[in-house]
Amino acid sequence: MSTNKRSGFGYFFYGIKLATTPGLRRFVLLPLLANIILIGAGLYYVLGEMNVWVDSIMSYLPGFLSWLSYLLWPLLTISVLVVSMYYFTTLTNFIASPFNGLLAEKVERMLDGHKQADEGLGAFFKDIPRIFAREWRKLVYTLPKMIGLFILLLIPGIGQTIGPVVWFLFASWMCSIQYCDYPFDNHKVSFNTMRMNLKQKKGCVYSFGILVAFFTTVPFINLFVMPVAICGATAMWVEQFKQHHQ
Repeated sequence: MSTNKRSGFGYFFYGIKLATTPGLRRFVLLPLLANIILIGAGLYYVLGEMNVWVDSIMSYLPGFLSWLSYLLWPLLTISVLVVSMYYFTTLTNFIASPFNGLLAEKVERMLDGHKQADEGLGAFFKDIPRIFAREWRKLVYTLPKMIGLFILLLIPGIGQTIGPVVWFLFASWMCSIQYCDYPFDNHKVSFNTMRMNLKQKKGCVYSFGILVAFFTTVPFINLFVMPVAICGATAMWVEQFKQHHQ
């Protein structure tokens, strides 16, 4: 097992290197195709509706703060991108979760040479119900917070100024949870235990999530983020967390 420990930013860029490694490319293909199809469709829709949504949120801005509209417009545009792309990414991850878990498994095996006892096609199909149940657990954890933050965006003045920043910080943390969960789940580590582990290394985990969340909002680049984030998060699992669960 590697003893090299990177920064959160370092794990993201290491994920790019891993995702393009010849031995992993075929396992990257299915998550990548799912991401391109679903995120691509979401991006097309969002860019078409962007002005309408931003104008609608700006309408909640009190008249005495109208002079801030030129400053808030780009901030709200970024916020709408973060919110909408996070929704579409969540949906994509739910649908592609069995293949995301398989990619995490293969990345881990390449990094430390350890073969899981239940590898194989039969084990893959047997695990699909459990994997979808885990994705549902993440949705239950995330959805109330997403609803609360969406309401925050609609509060006059506060929502248009503080809301975008809070949304980005929330999306960064949730991106880390989303992608780090695949290797944890492969080892049957409970969702709550995984969250506690990530909080113990919050600096590394948060900085990783910040890059994932940022590139998720960049049109066209976000089509390729998912497999990169899975590879980077799995490397983080191997180097930072796996030794505590053996």
